[in-house]
Amino acid sequence: MHSLLICRTAHRYAEKILKNKFGVYRVVYAAFSLITLLPVLWYHYSIPQHILLERNLAISLVQGSLLIYGLLMFYLGSQVYDMQFFLGITQWKNAKKNKQTTPLPFHTDGILAHVRHPWYSAGIAFIWGFGNITDVYILTRVILTGYFIIGTYLEEKRLIAELGDQYEAYCRDVPLIPWKLK
Repeated sequence: MHSLLICRTAHRYAEKILKNKFGVYRVVYAAFSLITLLPVLWYHYSIPQHILLERNLAISLVQGSLLIYGLLMFYLGSQVYDMQFFLGITQWKNAKKNKQTTPLPFHTDGILAHVRHPWYSAGIAFIWGFGNITDVYILTRVILTGYFIIGTYLEEKRLIAELGDQYEAYCRDVPLIPWKLK
């Protein structure tokens, strides 16, 4: 549902219905995404789980490294993304004033010079860095990792459609995963 609501078709439909109040869409989308995640998490943690791999020093080091990487990517991403815009607050304020919200300019500074989607990368790191290795959690990790990969693919397609050659050139220079720093 989350991915369907962010696609261009859903945007066009919402724009048609909401007209000059379309600015509320992003904030409602963000709230809906968070609210619908809560029952999934509750269900996940309510299922009996069996540990597949006992925690040891090696697993703890790998998971700790993934959590540090995830925190770093989230922090660095928050430094380059306009959080008010990301959460829909800017669009909501503009809608209340009957002002049109203009898209943010494309930029490649900060962490975006090293990785194209730092928050997707951070999300995958958190998924694998958090918690015990259990039968239920391994399945959840695989499904959520697939979700992030599909989300990245859809986001890439959307950005190429919106930005064209500029984004394709950026993709040639900047990897999805920051293998090396420039």
